[in-house]
Amino acid sequence: MPAVTQPVMFDTPEADAILTGLEVFPPDNPWNQDISNWPVAANSKAMVASVGNTKPLRTNYDMSFVLVPANQKKIPVKIVAYADETDPGPYPVPENTPIEGWPADYLRNAKLKNVKLDQVQRDAMKQGGDRHGIVVDPIGRMLYEFYQLKKTDSGWQAAQASIFDLQTNKLRPSGWTSSDAAGLPIFPAIVRYDELKRGVIDHALRVTVVKTRRAFVAPATHYASSRTDPNLPRMGERFRLRQDFDVSGFPPEARTILNALKRHGMFVADNGIEWAISVAPDMRIPVMHEEMRRVKGEDFGVVEAPKPN
Repeated sequence: MPAVTQPVMFDTPEADAILTGLEVFPPDNPWNQDISNWPVAANSKAMVASVGNTKPLRTNYDMSFVLVPANQKKIPVKIVAYADETDPGPYPVPENTPIEGWPADYLRNAKLKNVKLDQVQRDAMKQGGDRHGIVVDPIGRMLYEFYQLKKTDSGWQAAQASIFDLQTNKLRPSGWTSSDAAGLPIFPAIVRYDELKRGVIDHALRVTVVKTRRAFVAPATHYASSRTDPNLPRMGERFRLRQDFDVSGFPPEARTILNALKRHGMFVADNGIEWAISVAPDMRIPVMHEEMRRVKGEDFGVVEAPKPN
C-alpha cells in the first residue's frame, strides 16, 4: 500500500492505489464469503415478492468517503440523537470529509453543479436526508461512519457514530444500530471505481428495500420496523442473483457488479428505495441506470448459510 500522509478523496488515482492494497475485514468475514452455492430460503419467493418481482435493480450513486493517515488529528463530533448506541470519539474527521452524494450527484444536477463541498457539509441547501459521512484509516484499518453528519460554526455534529475494526470479524452489540439501520458498516459494501477498473468485486453489496421485518440476522445487529410478517426480509437478509442469469450482454462495469451479486450477494442494510445498491458517487463511474433496470427482483433469491453437518 502506498504511504498515506494526508487525507485522500475516494475519487482519485491516489485513492485507487491505496484501496487496491487494503484488506477490508478478514477473508472469512461475512462480507467476503462466496455464497454462490448457499441454499435458497424456504420462503425466498415470498420475500422477493414483498420487495417487488418486477421492480428493477437500481444503482444509487450515494456513498462517498475519505481516506486518512494513521496520525490524522482526532476531533470531537457532537452526537445529537443516538448517543447510547454510538462509539465514543474523538474521531479523525478531516476538513474535506465528503457527505453522501458528493460530488457526482451534484455535478450531474444542473441546479447543484456549482455548489461547494463546504456548503454541502453545512447543508446550506437544506436538503436534509441521511447525510452519511465515511472516514477510512487504511493503515490502521479502522473505519468511522456517521449518520446525518453536518459541519456547524462550532464544529461537526452527527446523529450517530460507529467505529469498525477492519482487522476483525467483531459485530456491533446486539440491538445497536449504526449509520445504517441494520447496524452494518457501509464502506465494505460500496461499489468503487478501482474494483470496476479491475473487473472484480470481492465483497457483498448493500441493498435497501421499502418494507422490512422487526428482526435481524447476522451480521446485522438492529432492526427498524414494527412489521412482523415472516415474508418480509429481516435486516441482514442476503439476496443473491440467480446463477443462470445471463450477464454477457451487459457492459463491463455492470457485468462486474452482477457477477459480484452472484458470488457474494447483497445484504438488506436499510429501509429505502427497493432494490437500490450503493455505488460511489465518482464521476469516473458511468451511469448504469438503464443497464441495471434490465435486472428485476424476480431474478434474485434469498439465501441462507448451510446448516453444519
